[in-house]
Amino acid sequence: MTVPKRELGGEPLRSYTDVMSIRRNVPSDIGPARLGVRWIDEGPPVRAEIIVMPLWDEESPHYEVALGETFPVGDETWRFADVDMKNADEWRVTVRRVDENEVMTPPTGHVWKGMQLRPYGQLDEAQLRAVEAELGTSLPADYRDWLRENNGAQSEVEHHVPGLPFALIPERPLLGVHPQYPPFDLVHAQRVHRDPWLSPDLLVIANLSGGLLVLTLRERDEEREGVYFLPDTALGGPTGPAGAAARERHLIPIARSIGRFLGKLTPIELPDLPPPQLIWPGEAGHSQHEDQPR
Repeated sequence: MTVPKRELGGEPLRSYTDVMSIRRNVPSDIGPARLGVRWIDEGPPVRAEIIVMPLWDEESPHYEVALGETFPVGDETWRFADVDMKNADEWRVTVRRVDENEVMTPPTGHVWKGMQLRPYGQLDEAQLRAVEAELGTSLPADYRDWLRENNGAQSEVEHHVPGLPFALIPERPLLGVHPQYPPFDLVHAQRVHRDPWLSPDLLVIANLSGGLLVLTLRERDEEREGVYFLPDTALGGPTGPAGAAARERHLIPIARSIGRFLGKLTPIELPDLPPPQLIWPGEAGHSQHEDQPR
């Protein structure tokens, strides 16, 4: 059943607020309609898809608008006024009702800049099965799909997750299947960085500046599957199960999946430095980064 567009007396339905803040996946009620934001593209220009869910109609039109542009809500005009973007998963959009003499307030929010990673290629099913056989375990589905499409990736500039003490640097990429160059190889990383120190329930997927990036292969006690960071300061002490359990108490959760981890990864701005060339495993220039046992 649809609701009439106009109230009794013939007056247009009017929003009860002039401004509204909309979080990701959380529609906000402005009276005659609910507003939602499906996605944000950091651009430039910054763009968003805004969904209008009116009370008077079952249809929910979608509008792709750039920051500062307007869109209709019934008889009203609203503006995509501002955005505060912490990362790809955490953001908030501000929309404002536009009156006849409205002067746009300059945006003040922060726009997250997406990751700058360069993948090394793709893997076929036979290669994926071979690496799982070498590892002795099946890979989580989301990570397996990412590995299939990327085979590891090098960062063009230093990246971090704000608040955590590590950096993903060009010389220490996300690992892939590169047996011809062990420092970039997923299987080799387990022998060097995991097996002496950690349990086989974990998979080291990057040797970061500051520690290890690990993926849980299955639920462990109360821990969820996902991506964790283990600081260098936690690596040490006796080997064996007891030492591994002590070290793993220092695991810091980052994200539930590789995709969500990448959504939090943020470039560290270094002005006036050209981006590095993609360095393929085994090329000259990496001999100084050979991994040594910790």
